[in-house]
Amino acid sequence: MTIYTEEIGNHLNTLLEKNYDAEKGYKTAAENVDSIILTNFFDRKATQRKRFAEQLKAELKDLAQEPETDGSVTGTLHRTWMNTKAMFSINSDEAMLEETIRGEKASLEDYNEVLDSKLPLPESIKKILTNQKNTINYDTLTIKKLEDIH
Repeated sequence: MTIYTEEIGNHLNTLLEKNYDAEKGYKTAAENVDSIILTNFFDRKATQRKRFAEQLKAELKDLAQEPETDGSVTGTLHRTWMNTKAMFSINSDEAMLEETIRGEKASLEDYNEVLDSKLPLPESIKKILTNQKNTINYDTLTIKKLEDIH
């Protein structure tokens, strides 16, 4: 079981990094939009992803695994791209919505990879990951609707 615990910990840490990245990405998006509705939406999403990260950290600690403490290099590059795109875009609201959809699709892939793996995930972890994935999926649809409005 120790090998599985370590492998589960590695997968959870990957998702933890992605949530750190998403939290920072949503903060970046909130800073780069003109619409107060989008600013509030992105701020709520940043808070939500912080909560997701806290849930994952708690599960990692329960597995006696060391949680990651920061996001990924890829996430940093994505946020830099978001800032650049906002700077040169005629409609920064639309640009931020497009980038957040792209980021959420990547998050869904990461969650699916872990949930579809053959690892014997404890039920508590499966439930948390499924709830987080479903929330991300629902919010991706919301973001697409917001994009249609803008």
